[in-house]
Amino acid sequence: MAHRRLSQRVVVPVMFVATVFMVIVDGAITTVALPAIARQFQLAPAQLDAVVVVYPVCVGVAVPASAWLGDRFGGKRLMLVSMALFSASSALCGAADSVGALVAFRALQGLAGGLLTPVAGALLFRTFSARERVRASRVLIFPQQIAPAVAPILGGVLVDGLSWRWVFYVNLPLGLAAILFGLTFLDPHQPEHDGRSRRFDLPGLLLSAGGLGAMTYGICAGSDHGWTSPAIVLSLVAGAVLLAATVFVELRTSEPILRLRLFHDRLFRDCSLISLIGLIPILGAMFLGPLFIQDALGGSAMDSGTSTFTEAFGVLLTVQVAGALYARIGPRAIIGGGLMGVAAVLLLLSTCDLHTSLWTFRLYMFLLGVAMGAVFMPTTVASLSTISKADMGQASTLNTVVRQTSGALAPAVVTTLLVAGGAGAAGAGGVGPSVSTYQNAYLVLAAISVVSALYAFTLRDGAARQAATSGIPEPAEAATVG
Repeated sequence: MAHRRLSQRVVVPVMFVATVFMVIVDGAITTVALPAIARQFQLAPAQLDAVVVVYPVCVGVAVPASAWLGDRFGGKRLMLVSMALFSASSALCGAADSVGALVAFRALQGLAGGLLTPVAGALLFRTFSARERVRASRVLIFPQQIAPAVAPILGGVLVDGLSWRWVFYVNLPLGLAAILFGLTFLDPHQPEHDGRSRRFDLPGLLLSAGGLGAMTYGICAGSDHGWTSPAIVLSLVAGAVLLAATVFVELRTSEPILRLRLFHDRLFRDCSLISLIGLIPILGAMFLGPLFIQDALGGSAMDSGTSTFTEAFGVLLTVQVAGALYARIGPRAIIGGGLMGVAAVLLLLSTCDLHTSLWTFRLYMFLLGVAMGAVFMPTTVASLSTISKADMGQASTLNTVVRQTSGALAPAVVTTLLVAGGAGAAGAGGVGPSVSTYQNAYLVLAAISVVSALYAFTLRDGAARQAATSGIPEPAEAATVG
């Protein structure tokens, strides 16, 4: 069986990169195609909200089930089935003959994406020890940064040169290649459970999936439909009630669908809170930048893409430095310093006005990336330092829930700030929020980043530093991957 000899330290990262690249590119590239889709079906772009919103909603619905499915059927099987579903639904999206069909197939994409991301993360962190994860993350950060930067450019080329359908068809070759590669080289990953069967927690799944779906819809659609509209209020209230019920039920269930007891681990809990709050100013700035360039400065989509792209280079540079310093000074100083750096750059961005050149903005975005690079990798690696391999699937799922929530909150916060900004001199295009509104939005994001940084400086990171420097077994090492 020579074809099975390829090291899993190569195979699993390849599968992880393919998964992350596909999911990130799909999310970013679809937005580029919306105007062409609207023309195809003779609709206003605003009427295509469902095409965008249904994806994160279905991701939120699927994520809670990912850990149980991975534990029940094995990481390899779940990853390949999810990859096949994602690829097939992409093809169906490209072939859709109506908006309704496109929305339905985007929902299938979201369900597959909600399973893919956490199972890929769980496989990755089960494959590498705590000591090896820092080094691995320094390499694997590349596709995560390149994908969102490349996606808009690729989307523009496909839409202009072929048609909007190809922004979905482009997933097929990568998906099929990943499936064939995984079938050939990926080893089964089935965690042990001390001989106990894994009972399916139906109440927990229904409550958590319903709560995350309702909350995600309310957050994503609230800025467009108005936070006081009955549908949004009902969605947010229902989501909050269902999530509260989820916490109550899951903490009293012996085999919960979401192992919320992991939050009793202080390091995991604190890192999750830093991710939830600290990513809002980071992702919010990434969302706000293109709006400022196009609406306030009157720039083109290409101006926007080339001006925000520079942050990726900053992230890639800092991650290498942060990885080298992680074990020496610990994640607390790196994360806290990174968030303070984010706040400082956001203050610089708040000085931008109609006279700011694109090159100045590009410099600021590069500096933002430099600061961001000190937050992403150390937070993720530290959060899993005290988690056993048997719990890695659950921890990865909870990490995905946190990041998904933060990813939905960031644009909602920014859009709300812009809508609530009040009157003033409009941008270069003569419409939209005033320049001062954008400046105030950057100031609010900077304040959130400072609060997150202060909390990060309280992080007790002794266990994370020990895990990164010593060769001691991880917690509950007996629960190995078969």
